[in-house]
Amino acid sequence: MPLIEIRDVWKVYDLGEVQVEALREANLNIELGEYVALVGPSGSGKSTLMNVLGCLDRPTRGSYQLAGEEVATMSRDQRARIRNRQLGFIFQNFNLLSRTSAIENVELPLLYGTRLSAQERRRRAIEKLELVGLAERLDHHPNQLSGGQQQRVAIARALVNEPSILMGDEPTGNLDSKTSRELIGLMRRLNQEKGITVILVTHDQDIAKNADRIVTLRDGQIISDTRDFAQAVKSLHSSQEE
Repeated sequence: MPLIEIRDVWKVYDLGEVQVEALREANLNIELGEYVALVGPSGSGKSTLMNVLGCLDRPTRGSYQLAGEEVATMSRDQRARIRNRQLGFIFQNFNLLSRTSAIENVELPLLYGTRLSAQERRRRAIEKLELVGLAERLDHHPNQLSGGQQQRVAIARALVNEPSILMGDEPTGNLDSKTSRELIGLMRRLNQEKGITVILVTHDQDIAKNADRIVTLRDGQIISDTRDFAQAVKSLHSSQEE
């Protein structure tokens, strides 16, 4: 059974006189431990697909099963519990609390839906910060950290609940190329050594090239799902030329 299975998923936004079909007839399987990149031009539906997969939004119609559970019919609170239990998120803008130290930022998800002691929360946060190479920066605030270090804090925060899936929406968008490569290398190691499923939305072909699979979207539809990077690039370029 796939970890993720979506069937005939649509996401339609009703804007009054206009309905926008952000996703149309999307079908996708993702196995536990895969590393998948979602690519496509702006407005192609890749972020919408990420939001559906991440239980941040519910499809208008269709089926979404996550580890055998039907998510499409879940309430907002049920989806929130699924997110807290199985999913970790990394965002382009880091989304760290500016007046809070690195360790406190990482502890934050453990304050919701868990009954861990303060000592256990701190132990877990330190463990994850060490994992991403920030053992010497536990008490530093975001303004005392570089962009790459801030994103490492964000990755540690995403991992602190031991999720099976790590999701990134343009996670290197605000980083220079060297730092981007370092961060992508870190996520690849987490995928290979910890068995964490990684799903990334990206415009960067160098980042997509590192994935096991590249899923290309255009006009809300999945037009290519391949392990062949050259084929993915061809699909992407043909979609931009049309």
